[in-house]
Amino acid sequence: MIRILSYPISSIGRVIIYLVRDIGRYFIFLGLSIRYITHIGRRIGLIFNQMQKVGVESLPLIAVTSAFTGMVTAVQATYQTGGILPYRYLGAMITKSTMIELAPVLTALVMAGKIGASLAAELGTMRVTDQIDALEVLAINPYDYLIIPRIIAGVIMLPILVVFANVFGILSGYVVSTSLYHVTTMEFLVGIRMFFVPVDFWSGIVKAIFFGLIISSIGCYQGFFAKGGAEGVGKVTTRAVVISSILILVTDFIVAAMIFG
Repeated sequence: MIRILSYPISSIGRVIIYLVRDIGRYFIFLGLSIRYITHIGRRIGLIFNQMQKVGVESLPLIAVTSAFTGMVTAVQATYQTGGILPYRYLGAMITKSTMIELAPVLTALVMAGKIGASLAAELGTMRVTDQIDALEVLAINPYDYLIIPRIIAGVIMLPILVVFANVFGILSGYVVSTSLYHVTTMEFLVGIRMFFVPVDFWSGIVKAIFFGLIISSIGCYQGFFAKGGAEGVGKVTTRAVVISSILILVTDFIVAAMIFG
């Protein structure tokens, strides 16, 4: 009986120890990276290169995702408020839901799968093939050369991508509203103007800044400490996506509670 009870207790304790260790190592990693943020002047080229990978190359994916999200929002809003609210409020509902929640969260989740996995795989491959060790032998600090440009690019480009997601989502919702439900352009715009407040827009931008930090730092952290060859790279890539997605949802609640609570 004692042996049966001791096994799950020891397993839970081991999990807690590993969790605390990983959390502590992540914050140490983040702190070591932030120390070199003052050196970004000499890494401008690397930062712009990463910004292109994170932002410009992700625009088609964000455009498609946000466009169909706006279409679905228009259909669902019409269905859920059918017979309760007039269609002139459709523009307000689409705009508010897109700016506050749908655009930042869905953009972040999509980017966690694209950019977070890419960062983890790229740095993980460099780790298991000893390229990061080679940089250290050449007296090139990997935090300064590899980590900070990627984190800065993520923090800068996620809010910009969210702005584009807002535009694509609202425009697609407008097209569906006018073509399927015969809402006039004036009714759609009046609905937006009546209920729009700046905090709706800025709340999404604030969320995007935190999401960009989470996606880029978690992806870099997982890849930086990869081990075990190709199998290890696959594991850290999956772990980066899963952890980033969970933290995005947790951070979304915390930021929303602070702004709107």
